Amino acid sequence: MSRRAVSGLLLLPGMALLAFGFLYPFGITLFAPPAADDPDVLGKLGSMLGDGYVLEVAARTVRVAALTTAICLLLGFPVAYLISRAPARRQGLLLALAVFPLLLSTVVRTFSWLVILGRNGLISSLLVDLGLADGGTQLLYTEFALVAGLTQLFTPIMILTSYSSLSHVDAKLEEAARGLGASSGRAFRRVVLPLALPGVLVGATLVFAGAVTAFTTPLLLGGTRNRTLATLLYDYANVKLDWGAASAVALIMTALVLAASVVSGRLSKVGAV
Repeated sequence: MSRRAVSGLLLLPGMALLAFGFLYPFGITLFAPPAADDPDVLGKLGSMLGDGYVLEVAARTVRVAALTTAICLLLGFPVAYLISRAPARRQGLLLALAVFPLLLSTVVRTFSWLVILGRNGLISSLLVDLGLADGGTQLLYTEFALVAGLTQLFTPIMILTSYSSLSHVDAKLEEAARGLGASSGRAFRRVVLPLALPGVLVGATLVFAGAVTAFTTPLLLGGTRNRTLATLLYDYANVKLDWGAASAVALIMTALVLAASVVSGRLSKVGAV
């Protein structure tokens, strides 16, 4: 038996489990939800695309996810770069500290923002002490709270993926560029950044997809006035019991994530040229 055939046989159980446990339920839920009185998902989708409220929720979801991705990139990439250039014996410890929040529950991490952003929370008290506000300032249930919570949630993922890419960029290449007369900034832009770009884009895609599909954090920090597509889907599925509409919202979320993946793939090819 050839090596290629053996590899195919080894992949077969995993692929079968993926198809049976994920792709089949995913397809059924999206296109023919079993509990729906009216399984016309595409008809629901068409009416939603003309619904101002749904479009407003979708725009808010994209806006919050894009801001979260940009801030995670600005915060996470420098940290990943510093870790990748630290002495080898310290990199493991620094990386473990950076990604430690991933070991904690999302609910626990999100509840911490209720303490910080509440009317009597840390930021509100600080504004009053500095004379910048007369009374308690409610920062909860705003888009600011959503972006803050999601940024805290996904920055470790950006650090992890960026570090994975940066750790494969040989530091001697930077030294060689500087030795040839390039400044530190120019060596970074022309040597390090293009080589690390694929990993950075993968991290950005993961953060964007996570922010679009996140449920707990938008539910706790956004409230009912700042719904996202994930909380809207929950309402359709569990409150209104409209599975057709829930599947249509899931299709919109899937389309947004796929669009982000396509853009990321094209940017990666441009960076590789």
